[in-house]
Amino acid sequence: MVDTDKKTILIVEDDQTLRQTLAYNLTKEGYEILTANNGPEGLESARAQIPDLIVLDVMLPDLDGLSVCRILRREMEVPIIMLTARSSEVDKIIGLDSGADDYITKPFSLGELLARVRAALRRQPKPATPKLIQSGDLQLDAVSRKVYKGQEELNLSYKEFDLLAELMRNQGVVLSRDLLLTKVWGYDYYGESRTVDVHIRWLREKIEENPSKPKRITTIRSVGYRFED
Repeated sequence: MVDTDKKTILIVEDDQTLRQTLAYNLTKEGYEILTANNGPEGLESARAQIPDLIVLDVMLPDLDGLSVCRILRREMEVPIIMLTARSSEVDKIIGLDSGADDYITKPFSLGELLARVRAALRRQPKPATPKLIQSGDLQLDAVSRKVYKGQEELNLSYKEFDLLAELMRNQGVVLSRDLLLTKVWGYDYYGESRTVDVHIRWLREKIEENPSKPKRITTIRSVGYRFED
């Protein structure tokens, strides 16, 4: 009999030793494991199987992990944990901005990876969002994931959209950086609050008339941000 409660994890990693080690240990933890050794195979497997979580290496042959992540984010909401040998903050921001839910730097301990896997899988689904959120000439469509400023459609990244949606749902309410990290990047996210500041700056450049003197997203010193109607 098939265990319908068993979670499926797809590992996309070109290092055979690491891929087999992760598969072995995650199987011991009770997960159903799928593997792929390059980007195209990872995409094909994800589309065919729709796993519960994907562990995705950044440096992959044929199609890199960031591109795979961006493609998957347009097609499904599965949690993605990215693996990389790069540890700089810029690289982490790029990975998260591509749609990853979490980011872990090699070398890492098996215990840390297992903790992040468990955290990603136990996160509750995000609450339902009203289809349309309007503020002045700014309109956000939660279903199509499109944002318009007047008649112009804005080109927002995956995380920029989620951050703006969270702010617009709570117009007039001050949201702390830690709360925004939890809501947008997920419970037990290991990153720094500066990630929020960077994404706020990018949003302001797209939705404010004068990004240096923002009127829509205001900074509340030492606390966080508030969206003004």
